[in-house]
Amino acid sequence: MVAVLASSAVPLAAHYDLGMLDLDGVVYIGDHAVPGAAAALSTARESGMRLAFITNNASRTPEAVAAHLTDLGVEAGAADVVTSAQAAARVAVERFGEGAPVVCLGGAGLLAALVAAGLSPVGVSDADGGGKAVAVVTGYGPDVVWRDIMHAAVRIRDGLPWIASNTDGTFPSAAGIAPGHGVLVDMLNRFTGVTPVVAGKPERPLLDETVRRMGGERPLMIGDRLDTDIEGARRVGTDSLLVLTGVSGIADLVAAPPHCRPTYLASDLAGLSVPHPDPRSYAGETGPEWVVGAWSARVADGRLTVEADGAPGDTDDAWRAAVAAAWDHLDRTGDVADIAGLSLPRRARPER
Repeated sequence: MVAVLASSAVPLAAHYDLGMLDLDGVVYIGDHAVPGAAAALSTARESGMRLAFITNNASRTPEAVAAHLTDLGVEAGAADVVTSAQAAARVAVERFGEGAPVVCLGGAGLLAALVAAGLSPVGVSDADGGGKAVAVVTGYGPDVVWRDIMHAAVRIRDGLPWIASNTDGTFPSAAGIAPGHGVLVDMLNRFTGVTPVVAGKPERPLLDETVRRMGGERPLMIGDRLDTDIEGARRVGTDSLLVLTGVSGIADLVAAPPHCRPTYLASDLAGLSVPHPDPRSYAGETGPEWVVGAWSARVADGRLTVEADGAPGDTDDAWRAAVAAAWDHLDRTGDVADIAGLSLPRRARPER
């Protein structure tokens, strides 16, 4: 069981030599940087951490992603970016060989990745070369039309192998939490009865490709989603940091099974440049009490409560104590702690 968060006496950026950063909800949300992200990443680099920017979003090319990061004040080149489209292309090359004709159902990022890997992307219809295809590769593409989805579904149902860039059901956008490529994958699966080979998190290909390209003896996965970023890190045996700037929040954390639990937890990327204290357990009147810094948390009568002893100190410690108490309760009883009425402090962030 992964019952508690880990501790680090030194900043994470000094302990790990490669930071593998998810993008949506971690570094930026839509067209805007997460407040403080650029400065936090600059500080992490100064501590010796190399940064790789990895994304399950297959719609944009590495060049476009790097340009977006640069515009937001984050130093990045195309070589620093690894996408699920690139990971899907590598899977296709390994299975079907260079030059293989494959149906491309997705955006510009997927098309570019297939070409760069030495594959021959074709359209889904026979008129566009689809009749020669040896596989279908799908990825998020905002301009994908229903006609092509329909043709691809029939081809997959009739036996054409299928590789999907990722299965994210949602992603954070400027308009709010929006449907991701996983919604299309689920629809195709229900129609065809076929489960695709998946390249993106939480499956291994994307993280394996990142480490292969970037190196790093002590990589750290940094993300905002338990079911992709953190579960993916667990699957490849890599430590992880969950930041609270994107999808997953307290409701997700208290219910997280061991395979989706992060190694570390922080409000945002500033958590890379600070030590992480050790959650400690003490016997309380109503059961175990978990203490981190000035904060303590317990689950009594099934309800999670958190309080500060004197000056509150680091507000991230409140979250760490809450998570430790909730996981301990879940592992001992099988029940998810009740968080009704729970209000946890959030670190104040600068205005955009």
